[in-house]
Amino acid sequence: MLNALTVDVEDYFQVTAFERHVRRDQWDQYPLRVNDNTLRVLDLFDEYGVKATFFILGWVAKRVPNIVYRIAERGHEIACHGYGHELVYAIGPDRFRKDIVRSKSLLEDLCGAPVIGYRAPSYSITRQSLWALDILVDEGFSYDSSIFPIVHDIYGVPDAERFPHVRQTGAGPIREFPLTTLPIGWLGKEFRLPIAGGGYLRLLPWWLLSKGIGRINEVEGMPSVLYFHPWEIDPDQPRINGAGFKSRFRHYTNLHRTEVKLRHLMQATKFTTMGRVLDSVKLRAAQ
Repeated sequence: MLNALTVDVEDYFQVTAFERHVRRDQWDQYPLRVNDNTLRVLDLFDEYGVKATFFILGWVAKRVPNIVYRIAERGHEIACHGYGHELVYAIGPDRFRKDIVRSKSLLEDLCGAPVIGYRAPSYSITRQSLWALDILVDEGFSYDSSIFPIVHDIYGVPDAERFPHVRQTGAGPIREFPLTTLPIGWLGKEFRLPIAGGGYLRLLPWWLLSKGIGRINEVEGMPSVLYFHPWEIDPDQPRINGAGFKSRFRHYTNLHRTEVKLRHLMQATKFTTMGRVLDSVKLRAAQ
């Protein structure tokens, strides 16, 4: 079964973990590493013959348009990660609409093709910001991958659907591809283990993610999604001064192991773009 391989294209200083220490009006003061790191990712994908979906931050595309050209010319899917990496539930409907319109228009101008997929910064479409799905439909998006069905201090809809489905909004239907979780028993209760990538990829052994994906494919008959950021294969990136222990743990742990784990997973798993996976499965309506 095909699974979705995705990359959230943003730089090391733009992550939510550091937003208290790096203001947006300071971003231009930091050395950009996202171009070189993304090119490394593209070379890695070429080596294994896989295609992926790149959710690109508009701020990055504006300053390094070469990234968008290179991703598109190598046959990968271009999708939207918003413009300024602001949490959806923190900015409200009006600013959210302006953010995605700005980014979508920029990306489409650069790649010369419609951009139909969206992923919120830090998965910040939560129960309090489901209104964002209506706006996505309004603005021409046909799928979203922002809902993480787990408990987390920044994101998450714990009881949300686990697999791709169609959600009805006031503006029309949208396909949702939730981030992958694996149900496991723990102390007499069911717990959803996040195996979608990112920090979980860096913390968990690759074989556990591989077995989890295999179980979802073979037992539950559904596809999974794996994500990571270009900065996660860059252990030599500059360190952000003043960040607390939790932020540093979330961001820097096992950066030196990410690429090796990705190589193992690409050898063991069939990956392609999110758009192709969604087109290949029969989606049911959300309950």
